[in-house]
Amino acid sequence: MTTLKSVDAKQAKQWIDSGEAVLVDVREPAEHAAERIPGASLAPLSAMTPGAVADAKGKIVVYHCKSGMRTQTNAAKLAACASGEAFFLEGGIEAWKRAGFPVQR
Repeated sequence: MTTLKSVDAKQAKQWIDSGEAVLVDVREPAEHAAERIPGASLAPLSAMTPGAVADAKGKIVVYHCKSGMRTQTNAAKLAACASGEAFFLEGGIEAWKRAGFPVQR
């Protein structure tokens, strides 16, 4: 896999709620600590290496950042870090909030 496809917040939440997907926050620790999507694991882009998200165990990996730009810009790197199918959350955590889904502060 060399790229990521986008997924909207509604579809991502359905996959996560059904157990089909895991959500991975690629922002830095301070950003994650300030505001995060419940259940998202933290794997900062700055420390991401191939195979870093291998623990997804056959699940879809959905990466997110603040607005979607970081994940889009680094799509090839992030795709290489997942062991299977991977997507980026279109619009990031900001789109998640606009869709009315919860965040923790």
